[in-house]
Amino acid sequence: MSIETASGNEPPEGRRAQAIVQVIEAAVEVRRRYQFFVWTQGVFQLLLPHKVAICGFYERSRKHVQLEVFNSVLVPSSVLSVLTDGQSPAMQQIVNAWVNNRGRPLAMRLDTGRAILSASEGLRDAGFTELLIHGVSRPQRATEIETLFVFGSPGGAVTAADVASIDLLLPHLHATYLRVQSYERESGEPRAVAAVAHTGYASVTISEREEQVLCWVREGMSNQEIGAQLGISPLTVKNHV
Repeated sequence: MSIETASGNEPPEGRRAQAIVQVIEAAVEVRRRYQFFVWTQGVFQLLLPHKVAICGFYERSRKHVQLEVFNSVLVPSSVLSVLTDGQSPAMQQIVNAWVNNRGRPLAMRLDTGRAILSASEGLRDAGFTELLIHGVSRPQRATEIETLFVFGSPGGAVTAADVASIDLLLPHLHATYLRVQSYERESGEPRAVAAVAHTGYASVTISEREEQVLCWVREGMSNQEIGAQLGISPLTVKNHV
């Protein structure tokens, strides 16, 4: 099942509207990091395709922005270390660029000027040419980050549809990511930041059926449609996801 449009990238409007509803509905079930990762790898990819997501939130107990990377492709550990360090020149430049853009979604090219400094070369070597940045400022503090989201894909350029999608999805990204932080903090689960920072979730092993299910989810098929294809119930499909 393929998505065909005039641009080759953006799904038809009917499919896009359905995808938006599915992403929003699925968001309310997300409580843990692995669920957040799976959520962004499903129908979310129709609206905002990416292979790497840098996510951060303001941690009040430490008074700084805590960053982590969710990656479905291999990225050098040296680059991941830079991207998860809120004090690194690379991340400072990313944050400042977004703040200077008055909190609007921003596409940052990696082949112009001093774009993200030391991390830029490593990202370009991995095939990244542009990053899409958006976030939420702290209340009454427009120059300080409450949440930050940076997306990119090897060989992928940011499109107008991507910018529109991240603007639309930002409230749900913000609320869902903060819910994950709150749930894991209250449940006493360790953050395991180092594991996320260095490997993302690329090393997670999934079965052939789970891989097929995720593929169909990305193409916009419903649980009912996938279940009919595999001869299983929609609930079993949901459990696979």
